[in-house]
Amino acid sequence: MSEKIAVVPGSFDPITNGHLDIIKRAADVFDIIYVAVLNNSSKNPLFSIDERMDLIQEVTKDIPNVRIESSSGLLIDYARAKNAKAIVRGLRAISDFEYEMQITSMNKFLDESIETFFIMTKNQYSFLSSSIVKEVARYGGVVSGLVPEVIEKALIEKYSQQ
Repeated sequence: MSEKIAVVPGSFDPITNGHLDIIKRAADVFDIIYVAVLNNSSKNPLFSIDERMDLIQEVTKDIPNVRIESSSGLLIDYARAKNAKAIVRGLRAISDFEYEMQITSMNKFLDESIETFFIMTKNQYSFLSSSIVKEVARYGGVVSGLVPEVIEKALIEKYSQQ
């Protein structure tokens, strides 16, 4: 029997407890999870790809079936290269659904053999995004409970340098 491989994509700038929850839950279902740190050209990232990968590696080190990599091409090409049969996406609110439906439809057009699975975020993370965390941290607000402690420290350090 072949391994069930999935990709959890995102910019993860930075990874939040909501992202981490989706990754952990996906890791319970699939044999191997590739967390694909994407370089989104429409965003101006706070952390470099390497910094994001290092931070994700740190917060997922206790999940043995998680692999951290980066990708700058089409997600479907990355998934195909990893022999993944699934892409896992988190949904926070109904507003996410329309965007995710467009992406899923395009991915299905590009490769019908790769399915997309949506995991609803836990209610406590339904408002949470990397953008909101960065905004709060930029102005010295408290982000503990929203991100792992190592991410909170990285945010404080990054904003103290600016």
